[in-house]
Amino acid sequence: MIIEDNFLDQEKFDELQIFMMGEWLNWHYQKTIDIEEVVGRYQFIHMFYINHSPTSPSIEKISPIIEKIKPITLGKVKANLLTMTPNIIENTFHVDGTKYPEEKMKQLTTSIFYVNTNNGYTKFEDGTKVESIANRLVTFPANLKHTGTSCTDERTRVVINFNYFK
Repeated sequence: MIIEDNFLDQEKFDELQIFMMGEWLNWHYQKTIDIEEVVGRYQFIHMFYINHSPTSPSIEKISPIIEKIKPITLGKVKANLLTMTPNIIENTFHVDGTKYPEEKMKQLTTSIFYVNTNNGYTKFEDGTKVESIANRLVTFPANLKHTGTSCTDERTRVVINFNYFK
């Protein structure tokens, strides 16, 4: 696992954060957060890239991140927006890229870019927690079980998930 703080230069980060946290990005309701539907748990998503193809007219907004991670190919890029909850809620552990055959899964990489700072986190099955710090990127093998959380100190927790082949 690699954690990189101040991943983007400040000017590029500020531009991306203003866009992601503002009113210009279309968010879509998703009734599940992980694999299974849990009553009362939902998120909003924006799909930038799926099945190796761009799906968003705003794809250029995340190009500074894509240029730095240097993927051979992107499988999926999805932004998640979770709303504030009274207590931090940990979601279900999962792995990314389950649609790929096992051999391909070993080559798939996940990076999570944290758009805003809040008291939510990404938790891994071994107990490791990566705090949600704005402009941080965590990178790990996609077959590593992990989960995200809600937050209690900000209105939203916003991350961008990248699944790609290096």
